[in-house]
Amino acid sequence: MRLVLKYLDKMRCFRKRSTIPFLVALITFLLFINLYIEDGFVLEEDKRQLRETSMHPLNSERYVHTFKDMTNFSGTINVTYRYLAGTPLPRKKYLTIGLSSVKRKRGNYLLETIKSIFDQSSYEELKEIIVVVHLADFDLAWCESLVQEISRKFGHHIIAGRLLVIHAPEEYYPSLDGLKRNYNDPEDRVRFRSKQNVDYAFLLNFCTNLSDFYMMLEDDVRCSRNFLTALKKVVASREGSYWVMLEFSKLGYIGKLYHSRDLPRLAHFLLMFYQEMPCDWLLIHFRGLLAQKDAIRFKPSLFQHMGYYSSYKGAENKLKDDDFEEDSLDIPDNPPASLYTNINVFESYDAAKAYSSVDEYFWGKAPSTGDFYVIVFNKATKISKIKIITGTDDRQNDILHHGALEVGEKLIGTKKGRQCSTYITLGEFKNGNIEVHDVDHKIAFDIECVRIVVTASQKEWLIIRSISLWTTQGASQ
Repeated sequence: MRLVLKYLDKMRCFRKRSTIPFLVALITFLLFINLYIEDGFVLEEDKRQLRETSMHPLNSERYVHTFKDMTNFSGTINVTYRYLAGTPLPRKKYLTIGLSSVKRKRGNYLLETIKSIFDQSSYEELKEIIVVVHLADFDLAWCESLVQEISRKFGHHIIAGRLLVIHAPEEYYPSLDGLKRNYNDPEDRVRFRSKQNVDYAFLLNFCTNLSDFYMMLEDDVRCSRNFLTALKKVVASREGSYWVMLEFSKLGYIGKLYHSRDLPRLAHFLLMFYQEMPCDWLLIHFRGLLAQKDAIRFKPSLFQHMGYYSSYKGAENKLKDDDFEEDSLDIPDNPPASLYTNINVFESYDAAKAYSSVDEYFWGKAPSTGDFYVIVFNKATKISKIKIITGTDDRQNDILHHGALEVGEKLIGTKKGRQCSTYITLGEFKNGNIEVHDVDHKIAFDIECVRIVVTASQKEWLIIRSISLWTTQGASQ
């Protein structure tokens, strides 16, 4: 027994003596690894993953596991950028707007896009944004020439720290030769879209710590007036809910908003799959992998595509967003409310979806005379304008063929929920739509309910595409 105790005492002493050198060795090893990563390991590891994952389809189980492992790594990619104009300010802004641009064979819209961003923002809004332009062409003479023009036209914004122009050198790019020919694209098309993915990855990587939110635009875009104020209102309305990407345009890579904390992962993701598919398709996979199943798109759109010629071979590109509104201050501010209807709802197209600013709608089965859809406000409010649209482009007959718009007061409780006891008719629907101005001048009381009433039965189903209300209190609501 004594021998056993003696042996245990010796082991305790040995452990104490061996702990210090072990810790020293561990710290030394971790420092070495850190230096190794900072010295370029990150980029080389990304290139290795790019080569390996290019052998498998994007939806493979192996990719999902690889991406989940990668999401634990939030470090930036080790790229040494060239600052062509401006330097970042130490204070974080609210929003970074990212643009990536290359030399076009026909037409260049970058200067117009930058001008639109600044011209459509108020002085107070300009304090909260920073625009980062990545000149991603390997023709350095073109880059230098364009920088001179940008500096000449927007010098005061560069001095104020609102505009940065950067360039990622060609040696940091993965191979752009011998890429996979997905979707039967010609070789030069594959090279173009693959390089574009890397261009955006390096741009996202640079912008990681500049602001709270990041907005991606293309270099041929027109902005609506005071778009930042409208965007902030939407973000505030989503507080407490989970989202990865909010969309303020239905076109391509225009008007896509992210939390800046997600930019490192998105940059790595675009690098990992750079030759698989176009960037706007990759974005759908990215938000899906981060558990945002459906797109969250807001209307009206805040950004419009204005370029006529594509950056790929100068091909014609006439895409337009028909939901774009030039004046974003005219965006409705639907006050908080409860929604009720006695129309038979189809599947999950419930009443709340018509009242949301998200691109969704209410869809009910054929309504009968006297059926209703009612909005009951949380508190009485003054309304200046009401606009209601029924039907959609692909279901143009699912409109309200005969209906009236009413506003009410004097809330009472019923078995089916709260309702107003008194209503006044504002007007009749025409071709499925109605728009009433100066409601607050026509109605003496503060409104507690807005009601759509079916005045004649119809065989067609009913889609209420959007209900837009403007209050006299505006954003202070």
